[in-house]
Order: sequence, then C-alpha cells, then structure tokens
Amino acid sequence: KIKLPKKTAKRYPAYELYLYGEGNYAEENKNLLLTGIPVLFLPGNAGSYKQVRSLGSIALRKAEDVDFKYHFNFFSVNFNEELVALYGGSLQQQTKFVHECIKVILKLYRDREFAPTSVAIVGHSMGGLVARALLTLKNFKPELINLLITQATPHVAPVMPLDKYLTDFYTAVNNHWILKAQDLRNLTTLSVAGGFRDYQVRSGLAFLPRLSQHDSALSVVSSAVPRAWASTDHLSIVWCKELILATVRAFFDLIDEKTRQITEDPKKRMSVLNHHFVRHPAKIFEENPEAFTELTGAFIWITVKASKWTYSLYNDSDGKYFTFPLASHRKSYSHVYCENSMLDTSSWIYGCVNSNSSMCLEATDLSWRAELLPTTKVVILKLQDYPSLSHIVIQVPPTVGNKYTLDCEFFKEDSRTVQLPVTHLFSFGLSSSKILLNSTGLLYNVQLQHFNQIYQAFKIYIESHCQSLKERKPSVYRLHIPWSHEDSIIVAKVPSFTEISAKLHIAQPENDSRIPELNIYSSSDCQYEVILKTSLLQVLGQIIRFHAGSLPVYIVSNILLTYGGQLSTLISTGQCSDFSLELVRTAKPYKVEPLISIVVFLQGFNWFREIWQSLSLPEVDAAVLSSRDAWFPLVSLILFLFGTGIAYWSGVFFSTSLRLFSSLWLTLIRPTVPQKDKLITPRRLCGVLSLALVSWTTCGAFAVFIIYLQYLFKPVHVFVASVFYFQDSDHSKETSQNSSIHTVKNQSSMDSISEATQSLSNSTIAEAVNSLKMHVTILNLFTWIVLLNLPSLIYWLKNLRYNVRLDPDPCRSTAIIIVCILEILMNSSTSEVKSSKLLKIAAKVPLPLSVAMLAFGRMHLYKVPHFVIFSLLLHVLCCIV
Repeated sequence: KIKLPKKTAKRYPAYELYLYGEGNYAEENKNLLLTGIPVLFLPGNAGSYKQVRSLGSIALRKAEDVDFKYHFNFFSVNFNEELVALYGGSLQQQTKFVHECIKVILKLYRDREFAPTSVAIVGHSMGGLVARALLTLKNFKPELINLLITQATPHVAPVMPLDKYLTDFYTAVNNHWILKAQDLRNLTTLSVAGGFRDYQVRSGLAFLPRLSQHDSALSVVSSAVPRAWASTDHLSIVWCKELILATVRAFFDLIDEKTRQITEDPKKRMSVLNHHFVRHPAKIFEENPEAFTELTGAFIWITVKASKWTYSLYNDSDGKYFTFPLASHRKSYSHVYCENSMLDTSSWIYGCVNSNSSMCLEATDLSWRAELLPTTKVVILKLQDYPSLSHIVIQVPPTVGNKYTLDCEFFKEDSRTVQLPVTHLFSFGLSSSKILLNSTGLLYNVQLQHFNQIYQAFKIYIESHCQSLKERKPSVYRLHIPWSHEDSIIVAKVPSFTEISAKLHIAQPENDSRIPELNIYSSSDCQYEVILKTSLLQVLGQIIRFHAGSLPVYIVSNILLTYGGQLSTLISTGQCSDFSLELVRTAKPYKVEPLISIVVFLQGFNWFREIWQSLSLPEVDAAVLSSRDAWFPLVSLILFLFGTGIAYWSGVFFSTSLRLFSSLWLTLIRPTVPQKDKLITPRRLCGVLSLALVSWTTCGAFAVFIIYLQYLFKPVHVFVASVFYFQDSDHSKETSQNSSIHTVKNQSSMDSISEATQSLSNSTIAEAVNSLKMHVTILNLFTWIVLLNLPSLIYWLKNLRYNVRLDPDPCRSTAIIIVCILEILMNSSTSEVKSSKLLKIAAKVPLPLSVAMLAFGRMHLYKVPHFVIFSLLLHVLCCIV
C-alpha cells in the first residue's frame, strides 16, 4: 500500500493506491526505491485492485528474461469495488483520485536517473472511462498520460443509464474527446473488446467514438487479436493469458532505449499496437526495418517456373533459396500467395531487386508483409504494386527435427473471389444461399453481399470433402469485417463440417462500400460447400444484445397502459377490471409505436427539427440510436411484446403471492373488520415527515424502499379483511335466520334487516375487491421504480461506514414525492376515486405518458419513475378532489 498525502487520504477515505510485487522483486521494492516504468491499473464496476496481478506477474517474467534491462512497476487503485456502472455519482470522485495517484506515483521516481514524466494506464471496464475522464479535469496536464489501454470499456454509452450523473459523465467525456481531438494526438489509446462472449458490455460500445482521433486511437475485438483469436467474457479479459501476453509484449516494444521509458513518439506507439493487436507478421517488432538486405550463406539456389509449388521439409541439413521469376507470370496473374507452416519469427520471403543469372544479389524483405494465422503464416502480394521486383525468393534454412511445408501459387484475383448474397431477414432460415468451391488453389474469398446491418445474423456451414485420404493441413476460415477490427477465425480439420456464426458488432458506415468476406485458406484438391442461412435465434440474440437495457421501459409502459385501462373501466362500469384481462385488452403496440415512428421520421427534416428545438424538447431516443446505427425495423415491436409478456407474468406472480401470504395470515392472525378512516391523519403526516427526513439525511432510495415494504402489506391486508368480512357477514346472516324461526312475530323486520345486511356486505366486498385490484397494479408499477433505484441503495449501504449521507443522490427529491403519494394511496379505496371530477383526466393520461416514456426513456432509464409519479399524483388528487 502506498502512503498518500494526508489531504488526499482524508478527502478520499474509501480509496487506496497499491504497488504490485512478488518474490524478491516485492522485497526489493518495499522501500519504494523504484527504477522501472510506471503503469497504473484501474479496476471497473465492482472490480478489485488485485486484478493487476495478471499483468504484473507476466511483465515480471518478461523482465527476468531480459535480465531486468527494462522492467515495469505496476500500480493499482482500490476503488472499494464501487458499482459505478449503475451509480454514476462517484465517477467524478474516482477521476480526481486517479489524478492525485498519478502525482504521487511520479513523485516516487523523483531524482532517479531515468525518471518518468508520464504514466501508462490500463483500465478495465469503467476504469477505462475514468482514465479518459482525466482529460476533462481543469488542472490536469495531458502530458501526464501517453498511453491508455482499455479492456471491455463501454466508451460510447452506459450499459444501463440508471441515473443522470452517469449519462452526464458520458456526455462530458465523449464531447471533450471529440472537440479536443487535435490536442489529444500525443495520447495513444487502445480499446480491446471481449467479443460475443462478453454479455455485460457488447463490443460495439467499446469502439471509441468515430469522430475522435483518427490516427492515435485503435479499437479491436479480442477474437481478431493475433495469437489470441478468442472471445472473452467481461471478467476474463483481465486475465486471458493470450491477451496479457500481447499487452506485455507491446509494453516492452514501446520502450525507448535512450530514456528507458515508454517512447514519446506517437507514430511508433501506434505501429507497435498495430503489430501486436491488428496484423502480426510473425516477426519481432522493428521500428525501422532495413529496406534492402543481402542474401548470404552457402545455400543452394533453385529456380521454380511453375505457377503452383509445394515443398515439404523434414531434417534437411542444406539451406535452399527457391526463386520465382516474375516476368513470365505478370501477364497471366495478378497476385502471388505463399504460406509457411514454420511459425518462427525469422525472415523467409524476399523480393529480388538486383540479380544475376544464378542468384539474387540484393533483396527487400517481404516477410513484413506476411500475416500470422493460427496454423500458418501467409503473404499475399499484388504484382502490380511491385514493378521493380524481378523474382520472389523463398528461403529455406537447414532444419533438424522440424517438419514444415511451404506453398506458393500465382493466381488471378477474379478466379479466387466468389460472391454469395446473404438470405433475407424474413426467410426465417427456411431458405439458404449455397456455393460450391472445387479447390485447385490455396485461397478463396467469399464476399457476403448485403451483409451490413447489426440486425442481420447468419449461420454459415462449410463442408469439406477431399479426393484422397492423405493427411492434410487444417483449413483456416476467417470472417473478415473490413470496416472494423472484429474478425473471427476458426481452424477446422479436412474433411470436416464446420459451423460459423456471422453477425456484426457495429453496422457499416455510410461512406464505406467494402464488403465482408469469408476467407478460406484451403487445401488443394478438396471441395468446399458453403451454405448460408438466416438464424432467427441469433437475430433475437442481437436484439437482446443491443436493446435489453431498455426492456424495463417497455414493461413499465405496458403496466401503465393497463393502469389507465383499469381507471377507464372504473368510470364506465363502476368496477375495477382484473390486471391480466386489462393488460390483454389495453396494452397494444399500435397505440404507442406509430406516433414515435412519425416523430423520428419528421426529425429527418430541418424545419421540424428547428420547431422541436425551439420547444426545448429533448431528442427522441430512437433517433439517437438510429444515428448510431443501433436501431433497426420492428425492434420496438418485439421489445413491446417482450414487455407485455413480462408484465403479464409479473401480474400473475403478484396475484399468486398475494393469495399465499393471505392464506398464511388468516391461519396465524384473526384480522379486524376494516374501518373507514381519513386519508390524512396526524399519525400518517408524522410518518411522511420522518421518511422525508430519512431521504434528506441518508439516501432517497432507502426511504423509497421503506415505503415500498409498508405498501407491500396493504393488498394482503385488504384481501384478508375482505375475506374475513365476507365470512363474518355470512355468520351474521345465519344467526338472524335462526333467530327468525324462534321469533315469528318479528319476521318482517328481521327480513328487512337481513336484506340490508346482505346488500351492505356485498357492496363492501365488491369495494374491497376493486381496491385490491387497483393496489396490486400500483404495487406492480412501484416495484419497477424500486428496482431502478436499487443500485444507489446498494452503493449507499456499501459505503455507509464512510458517509451516512449519499451525495450526490439521484433520487432524493423524487423519494420525498413518492413517500407523500404512497402514504395517501395505501390508505385509499376506489370509492373515493369513483366520485372524483378528475377521474376522466387521470384515466386518459397514462397513454400519452407511455408514449413519452418510450420516446425519452430508452436511453435514460432514470426518467421512467417521473412518468409513473405524474400518473400516481393524479390518482392522489382524485382521492382528494
């Protein structure tokens, strides 16, 4: 643990700074006489500072390999595992603390020979966003950071926008990075996303905003990272060995030998990151590789004139140079392709620029043009781009105990490129697109036409057959998305049947016309059948992946429509209808969706946008999502139907739970007969004031939770009391009938009393049932308000030892209003509402509120309670007026 200045420790009591170490290295650095390169790790939502171990441990092993010529000091911040992805009130505090930590870290190196002037930062999840937010601080010097690596960080927008502080923080950070893009060119940023296995943060959110730095920011998906080629979940991206190795190798390649710190050259930093995270040529990184080289050694020179060539090698003691004269091939072919199964880092392919009759005197190293794949390294050269080359030279060094193969072929691009139109979304997987490849070559590119939207999802089946049964090298299939680094690679045996999922993390940009490709690195003399079908389950998966966060809005919208329907039936029939029946009758998509679609359409016109802005109305969320290419047809309808289903089953759950609790209560406690009472009494007023005080002095969500627990018993009490009253009235009726047998004289008077009692009991029970149905619906609505406010309550409980008052509190003011509303509603009945003049207005308001909720609440979940509160406030007025 690093000792912080008293001021800093007092201001941030929940946060700490640590230095990671192990073994002798940890013992040597106890006195903090540090000589390495500082790297600061920032954990994410509920993340531990101990997650730095994966990076620190592997970096230490790497430093031992180079005899500590260079080494890194890994620091880590303890954010007390705060839920910053759900509660944004502490993000600004975390950012300021990290600034103080950077100052403390750099002071530790003061007066050292190679003292650093900046710190490299690795941020996981929300830690990456906090690192980006440093640049928004007024007194922060941008030169304090020169390298930022983020892991599964949602840069574009929050996953669940549950409070205003969270969305405001995102807006401030992203706007700053867009507006100050020119000033941030000295900061190199790498964002690594986890791919489709990350169910918490979809990779599209991890791509840095497109308008930010073009030449100093890089976004990749882990499935496309060389030597990783795998998707990771949200947590395992921190300790995935392949990714950690790529990161640590990049760190060591970034070191400047003169300063013994991370290089100050932004171009070198980007070239290193591209080398390790985008395209690895199976070569050790060199900043300035030599343009020309001499091919020396007592090697045998062999000329190959064939357009297709294969060479297998095992225990060959003689080195060889195979030369391919280009003059004879330039007219017939456009490209040359070579692959090498020896996955070492030495040079192996050259372009001859100066030769005599027998050998090449001077050559350029083409190995830098190669690309590493899981089982081979390949190079594709366009002959037109190399007019000065006379030969291609393949070097085969002497080997002992190693077996590998070399393959080369010249080909025309058109002959190896085939087009496969993707199936339509509404084919539902019943139809398919097929193509048959009779492989005579080593490479095929299948262009997937019209595959450019995120709602498209396909299953691609590749079946390979071979004529002979000899052992063949495995085939490599790569789904290549040209506008973003999100490729996925699969290795398959030959023959085999392989299934590939094809779906996108981000849609094709408007100014990009490139086509996604399926690259097949094949075996010759084999047949490949490619079948493509739309996958309905994967399409639904994409909808959930992109829009599951807005599902609560659709659920509450359905419940609100049902609530309005129940008020309407109260006007027309005098009875409150059942929740499930009213949901089926009232919650219709055509009541809500068309109006939003019309507004989104009209916002495409300047005149409408100007009118909209003049009214100071916020932009419709669907329009914002559409501008981000994250909105697609029918998605709102599907989500609305999902919301209807969840709302229906939540109603069933409440009704079933009510009956169970009521039965238990009846067996344990003999309830009293319900009595009519005033809505506002001194006792209830004291309860409201005390809960308002709780909200103001501690946490608004805590006061909301208390009033929710109070309200939870109200429907049970109403149900039990009505059942008991029904039983009690039946007993009274039976007693009066027995009495009438013995008292014939008072027959007529007893009959009238019996009829009056029966009439009174029936109306009381009907009233209780109506009130019960209304209470259940209000409780259903209120449950979702509690769930949306729950993260701030959990955050407050976790940090209670540091501060009794949650500050800032996203629901303090709304909590006071909710307490006042529910204290009245829990003691109200439908009899007061029926006679109200405001009932017609209260019954009509839920529909426009539902429309507004879906228009403005999808990306701002914290607005949902406001719409519900407004509707319930009208209900309260109906009880009073």
